[in-house]
Amino acid sequence: MTAQAAQTQRGPRFREFRMPDVGEGLTEAEILKWYVAVGDAVHDGMVICEVETAKAAVELPIPFDGVISEIRFDEGTTVDVGTPIIVVDAGDTGEAAAQPAPAAEAAPQPAPEAPPAAKREAVLVGYGVAPSSTTRRPRKQQQAAPLNGHADTGAGTTTGTGPAAAAPAVTPAPVPAPAPAPVPEQPAAGRPLAKPPVRKLAKELGIDLATVVPTGPNGVVTREDIRAAAAPPARLPSAPEPAPAVAAGARETRTPIKGVRKATAQAMVASAFTAPHVTEFVTFDISRTMKLVQELKEDRAFAGLKVSPLLLVARALLVAIRRNPAVNSAWDEEAQEIVQKSYVNLGIAAATPRGLIVPNIKDAQDKTLPELAAALGELVSTAREGRTAPADMQGGTVTITNVGVFGVDTGTPILNPGESAILAFGAVKLQPWVHKGKVKPRHVTTLALSFDHRLVDGELGSKVLADVAAILEQPKRLITWA
Repeated sequence: MTAQAAQTQRGPRFREFRMPDVGEGLTEAEILKWYVAVGDAVHDGMVICEVETAKAAVELPIPFDGVISEIRFDEGTTVDVGTPIIVVDAGDTGEAAAQPAPAAEAAPQPAPEAPPAAKREAVLVGYGVAPSSTTRRPRKQQQAAPLNGHADTGAGTTTGTGPAAAAPAVTPAPVPAPAPAPVPEQPAAGRPLAKPPVRKLAKELGIDLATVVPTGPNGVVTREDIRAAAAPPARLPSAPEPAPAVAAGARETRTPIKGVRKATAQAMVASAFTAPHVTEFVTFDISRTMKLVQELKEDRAFAGLKVSPLLLVARALLVAIRRNPAVNSAWDEEAQEIVQKSYVNLGIAAATPRGLIVPNIKDAQDKTLPELAAALGELVSTAREGRTAPADMQGGTVTITNVGVFGVDTGTPILNPGESAILAFGAVKLQPWVHKGKVKPRHVTTLALSFDHRLVDGELGSKVLADVAAILEQPKRLITWA
């Protein structure tokens, strides 16, 4: 390749699109499907692929125009956030053409053969950066404008030798010794880098910091690293992808733990080991609420909306939180503070093919009953389709899990990290019940409230649970207590 060709290849016309952080704090995503191929024209805002993060499946738009020149990863590959996944030829900007042709073009000298160590090494897909580009600074006349962080990976890159640097009939001057490559900062031996709250968490969980693989900047151990180390190890298959077909006579099927299921497992382990859980139960007659559900279905204000017992359970919980606002709080370990919130982002646990997710309805306390019904219906529908946005799963303050849809009476739910309470709604069953002094068949259900005992004591938790039950037993209190 001529020096002019090398100059053009690494010119500003080539731009990289890196895997973005589509949710708060996410570190990786799996490429589910490519919507483009090499040679396709793309434009700003065009969706190029679908990826699955630890929270949801999302589509990624590209932020510039051009033609696809390289796709770095295949479908099914998990890629770290910040890694270039696609290269686009954005067109000639004129900067590469403005560069003067090097004098060596007049009488090119044969380039010395590059040693094997200087050749590019194969990585997962494509090729990595040539080692020579990281050990020697290029001459000034070969410098090009930065390409959005695009590393120069083109063949024929020169670093002071070869046709781009040679002068005709002149013995090349000795090349200065290359500057040493920067060495990433390493923690002192025997003393891993970690903030005091992280060290405290590691001590509480019985984790030796020296055994934890750090993922923070400059080798700093983070909370996520500690929680991942605390999770029970899972035996993963040797192949990166599960085999959907099971051989005849096989007694086991193994599936890699990743995506939403992996994130859920880590969050539940962290919650179980950091927050002291207490669970209380109440069984009561919910017949009047069931009757109200039928009446609302015929109300024109709810036309086109799904009305279910879960809707009234959600409204009852919001009223109970208004009467007992301290339950809508969070424990800030680093600041050693209890944070009471004046808004309620109501989470609804949803079972999806990718695993359990908990999207939440923002500012649910301000919504009317029809608005709450619309938000609840949209939330559940989007979750089942696997299209929940990461933002919809962040910032939850309290959660409801409807285990009754599976025919389960109740359970002891685990708190979502950062929340202080979660309400389990059990199955509604027709049972014999003493009503007005007589045994009659009535609709009966059981609620279970789990709460963080560091900031919710038994009295407060009992009041909240009793209020929810009282409202659902006498739904007219939705009006009088609201």
